[in-house]
Amino acid sequence: MRRIAKTDSNQQIIVQALRDAGCTVQPLHQMGGGIPDLLVATPSGETLLVEVKSAKGSLTPEQEQWISRWRGRVAVVRTVEEALAAVGVN
Repeated sequence: MRRIAKTDSNQQIIVQALRDAGCTVQPLHQMGGGIPDLLVATPSGETLLVEVKSAKGSLTPEQEQWISRWRGRVAVVRTVEEALAAVGVN
């Protein structure tokens, strides 16, 4: 049975802040399998994956394993400020 994907309470505000900063954001949280929550294209055209965690949240073993195998950029963020810094928008 497939687990229902949950989002951290701060994900919606982070997505909105990234979009307001000119990023394109595609939520991926329903994919499961340790895949990060968001696919983000920055205003400069860079693409990265973003894992949103709550203030005290930590990566699951599945997420750690997925991220360790990914050759691209993955940012783990907990706040709007961290998300904007990850995409180079301050």
